[in-house]
Amino acid sequence: MISSLRGTVLHTASDHVIIETGGVGFSVFVPADVAHTATIGEQLRLHTSLIVREDALTLYGFGDRDELEIFGLLLSVTGVGPKSALGVLSHLTVDQIAEAVTAEDDAPFRRVSGIGPKTAKLIVVQLAGKVQARVASAPSASASTAVVDQVAAALVGLGWSEKVAAEAAVESAEKATDAERESVPALLRRTLAAMGPGAKRG
Repeated sequence: MISSLRGTVLHTASDHVIIETGGVGFSVFVPADVAHTATIGEQLRLHTSLIVREDALTLYGFGDRDELEIFGLLLSVTGVGPKSALGVLSHLTVDQIAEAVTAEDDAPFRRVSGIGPKTAKLIVVQLAGKVQARVASAPSASASTAVVDQVAAALVGLGWSEKVAAEAAVESAEKATDAERESVPALLRRTLAAMGPGAKRG
């Protein structure tokens, strides 16, 4: 079993990367945020899951172990295959998945390509009690969660996925001034500047 990989990024695409380690290039399917941030020529470490099928051996990689564990849980849901599970993790963070399951809200899952209404309901039902939202560390004592949420929502409206938008808003708030953390327009401007005009949308 290949449980992790660390090596040099040789190639990136919208849904996978190729990592060279020990002279061997491994093609690894990854969530959108990993694919968007991986840089050719730089080192990348992934927590991986090897899916064995009769006609193929396929690697799926994630930036942290929590995502890997959620991936495994999603695969346990009736009707959810590796590509669908990866799609969920490309659109939602681990916390967003846990919050949706806890609230018995299948709407976030229905917005994922390849996940129909029936499967979305099964995800909520079958993952109930198996996932728990982590207490995320606040960007700072004065940072307003409401402001960060509104900035993330604005980014979604501009075309980014919910996951990429949420992570960008939180990261920007961590580096923002106290005044910027209390102002949606100010924090949004800072976030957009950090993402850059050429930033890829999920």
